[in-house]
Amino acid sequence: MAKTPRFTAHQTTAEDDGNDAQPPPQGGQKHPVDQGMPPLKLFTTGVQHVAAMYAGVVAPPLVIGAAVGLSVTEMTFLTGASLFLAGVATLFQTLGFWKIGARLPFVNGVTFASVAPMLAINKSTGPDDALPVIFGATLVVAAVGFLVAPFFSKLVRFFPPVVTGSVITLIGISMMPVTFNWAQGGDEKSPDYGDLKNIAMAGVTLLLVLVLRRFATGFLKQIAVLVGLVAGTLIAIPVGITDFTALKEADIAGFPTPFHFGAPQFQIAAIVSMLIVMLVTMTESTADMLALGEIVDRPAGEKTIAGGLRADMLGSFLSPFFNGFLCSAFAQNIGLVAMTRIRSRFVVATAGGILVVMGLCPMAAALIACVPQPVLGGAGVVLFGSVAASGIQTLMKAGLSNDNNVLIVGTSLAVGVIPIAAPEFYHAFPESMKVVLDSGISTGCVTAVVLNLVFNHLGKRHREDEVVTHPMEPGEGIPHQPDAPDPDDQQGLQGRQAHSPA
Repeated sequence: MAKTPRFTAHQTTAEDDGNDAQPPPQGGQKHPVDQGMPPLKLFTTGVQHVAAMYAGVVAPPLVIGAAVGLSVTEMTFLTGASLFLAGVATLFQTLGFWKIGARLPFVNGVTFASVAPMLAINKSTGPDDALPVIFGATLVVAAVGFLVAPFFSKLVRFFPPVVTGSVITLIGISMMPVTFNWAQGGDEKSPDYGDLKNIAMAGVTLLLVLVLRRFATGFLKQIAVLVGLVAGTLIAIPVGITDFTALKEADIAGFPTPFHFGAPQFQIAAIVSMLIVMLVTMTESTADMLALGEIVDRPAGEKTIAGGLRADMLGSFLSPFFNGFLCSAFAQNIGLVAMTRIRSRFVVATAGGILVVMGLCPMAAALIACVPQPVLGGAGVVLFGSVAASGIQTLMKAGLSNDNNVLIVGTSLAVGVIPIAAPEFYHAFPESMKVVLDSGISTGCVTAVVLNLVFNHLGKRHREDEVVTHPMEPGEGIPHQPDAPDPDDQQGLQGRQAHSPA
């Protein structure tokens, strides 16, 4: 039986010239990604996104700041700079301009993948020069990444459902150790790490979110995670794990002074190590955009991915000027979109605006910081689990009745889980290789792409029982075109609605 095409309009042909032209809108309907919301809903749902990603944004500057011996005041300054740049990069992604931005509900922030090489740079240069050398390397690699983005985006043709499903599932699974760490308290050196009260608070928060998602209706159901975080924080006060110290000591306003820690320095070794990180983050961002495109039912084509990667790299290029680091996508917010089904990019743009304000107002940042790590952990179970579930939904399109595809999925997931199941598995490898190998998303993604080529393309001109689209052609739901069909196209919208999950 022939497969029903996911989109019935603007299907790209072999003669497609790659232009951005799309058919005119019909019926005046907008895709949910492009629809606005009332101000109150924009703000509350935007805060929900900020709460979901806050810990991930502040963790890298805290680790690096401690390594180079910054004072408490300087650490606060570095954290504020990261929040400010995360907001700017998120606005680039969601609103976009020219050929910059994926124009999807896509959150950006400091990537934790850069922490290991930055610590290595600190060890080799010393704390006095570490930050200027890191900033110099970030400037160079961001400029290179911006230039290669359109070429890197062409890899989308190698991502049929059997690959994207594996990668999306890995994104959700790879984030689970993060949420389990939060549930235990977040700091392994703390004496109460893994204490019963921490895990109990995570369980209470998870229960609150699940109850709201099951019994609440309308907008309250959509902001279940935010309500769970607020309620969990309040419940945690008598338990003794809510700390308001940061709020008491925070200043009302502050601006990240350009080159506060010194002018950038350029060292070849540092640049090379950060180039590796850049390739890792671009791979992960590509996978995240493909995942998000599936979730919001606007598949990410080459144009979308190129724009998203440019936004990543532009944000990363601006970061060193304001004492920030390399920026990339945040997978936890993809889980929030998957769970709430709020697909408007303007919600995430509002979150970007909130992050900018937090970067300029330390007191506002400190307010979000009061949410205990165990409370975040409870909400994270739902968020990251939703991402993995979305990956499984995508794999259902891949035709797992085909033995080859079963091997591709099984091997890719196994390789991607290695850093989680056996964290020391690559301990004997060179540090430069560990930057890539310790990222389960990257290794699993590469494995899936290579195996798909080997099993479904190379030497298989005449395949029997084929259920997966040719890897060099667009996969179902991932059209090989400059971008997804026009969201205002009525016929295309009906096609998406007919194939969207219930």
